[in-house]
Amino acid sequence: MQALRDRAHGHEGWGRWNRRGGGVLLVLPFALVACGGGSGSSAGDTAKKGDSQAVGSANTELGGKSAAAADKNAKPLDYTPPSDSQIPGGLLGEAIRRGEALLNHTTDSLPEYATSSLQCSSCHINAGRTRDAAGLLGVYARFPKYMDRTGAVIPVEDRVNYCFTRSLAGNKIPNDSREMRDIVAYLAFISTGVPTGSHVMGEGMPQMPKLVGDSARGRQIFATTCAMCHGADGQGNPPAFPALWGPKSYSIGASMAREERAASFIRHFMPQNNRGSLTDQQAFDVSAYINSHPRPDSPEKEKDWPAEGVPYDVPYDTRGHKAYRPPAKLLPRRNPAGAIVPPPPPVKRTTRVAAASTTAEKK
Repeated sequence: MQALRDRAHGHEGWGRWNRRGGGVLLVLPFALVACGGGSGSSAGDTAKKGDSQAVGSANTELGGKSAAAADKNAKPLDYTPPSDSQIPGGLLGEAIRRGEALLNHTTDSLPEYATSSLQCSSCHINAGRTRDAAGLLGVYARFPKYMDRTGAVIPVEDRVNYCFTRSLAGNKIPNDSREMRDIVAYLAFISTGVPTGSHVMGEGMPQMPKLVGDSARGRQIFATTCAMCHGADGQGNPPAFPALWGPKSYSIGASMAREERAASFIRHFMPQNNRGSLTDQQAFDVSAYINSHPRPDSPEKEKDWPAEGVPYDVPYDTRGHKAYRPPAKLLPRRNPAGAIVPPPPPVKRTTRVAAASTTAEKK
C-alpha cells in the first residue's frame, strides 16, 4: 500500500477535484463504447474477493521477478478486480476515484488533451474492468515492458499517453501531473494482487481469424445496425455515441484503425443492444467500411515497429511494411508535437559530470 501511496501521492493541491469546482466527479455506472453506448457489467456486482488485499500488493516492485513471470507457459490468471466499495479512504482513495472518473469522462475532464469525441472507456469498457473489451485488468503488473511498436522498454505512463495521442487523437499529458498519477493509481487498484509480469484472463481483445472485410457489405450492415446510434455520417452523438471517422474519431495510429482489431471489438461487443449477433465476416465488413473513411493522422507513425513484428493489417507504411487498406484521407493534427510520445531518453551526461567522473577514475 505504501509503495502505491508514494507513487500516487502528488504534490500540494490534492483536494477534491472537479475542473469546474464543486467536488469529486461521480463515476456513473455505465461505460461508453466505440460502437455504441450503455452499460457494461458492474465490477461491484462481480467482485467477490480481495477485501484484505493492499492496493498494488505483490506488484509494486515492477523490476522484480515472480514465479508466474518466470514461467512462460503459465496460464493467465482467472482474476476479478476489487469493486469500488473496496477503494481505500484518504488521499489514495481520492486519487483512485479521480483516475476512474478520468477514464469515464475524459473529454469533459481533459478537453485540451482528449480532443476527439471518445472517452478512455469508449474502448476500455467499464473503465477497463470488462473482460476482452480492451481489458485493463492487471495491467499495472506488466509494466515497465518492451513494446515492439515503440522498439523500447516503456513505463505505464507512456502507454497511457499512447491512448491519449492515438486512440483519442489528442495530446500527451505530463507524466508528473496529478491526472497521470490518478490514472496510474486506478490502474494499480484494478491490478491488486496480480504478481509482477503475470497475464490475466480477458486482458486486451480476442484474436480474430484472418479474414478480409468487404466495405460495400459493411456499409449495408452499418446502415441497418450501427447508424441508429452513430448516424449515417458516422459522427455519432457524443459523449454517449462517439464519432467513428472524421476529425473527432480515433487516429490512424490507434489499434482500432486496424481491420482485425476493430473487427474483434465489433464482433464481441456490437451492436450494444445485441452483442455477439454479427458473424466474424460481418464484423470484418463493418470494420472495413468504418476504417475506409478519413481520420486524424498520427505524427511519426512511420517510425513504428523499428525492429520487426508489424501486424499485417497496419494501415500505414512503416519499416518493411506497406500500408494495408489505408483510409481515404488523413486529417492533419492541430498540435503534431503534442501527439508524439518519444521513447524514454537516456540520462544526458553534462561536461561537468563527465569531467568529475574522469577525475574520480584517475584517483
